Amino acid sequence: MEVKARLRFARIAPRKARLVADLIRGKRSEEALNILNFTKKAAAKILIKLLKSAIANATQKKTIDIDRLYVKQIMVDQGPTMKRYQARALGRATMIRKRTSHIHIILDER
Repeated sequence: MEVKARLRFARIAPRKARLVADLIRGKRSEEALNILNFTKKAAAKILIKLLKSAIANATQKKTIDIDRLYVKQIMVDQGPTMKRYQARALGRATMIRKRTSHIHIILDER
């Protein structure tokens, strides 16, 4: 039985979050948490929180054995981009794009 968790509008670029998400795809939930704990990327902290949320969702369903959970699917999609401007020389301005991500994780029993 599948368990889902999602995080929307995370303030990290999807390209950076996908690098970390690829590390845990297909792994057992305990192993995925260990990998994320030792990963020195900003996205790792975000994904730890999301993975723990998905595991907590699984504990709410009495029919699921949380020791047998694995990361069946993890998707990082692009959210809306916030546009900011930075002053430059000669009165010009440069646009800064602050990208956001939508992260979806699906756990299943093996």
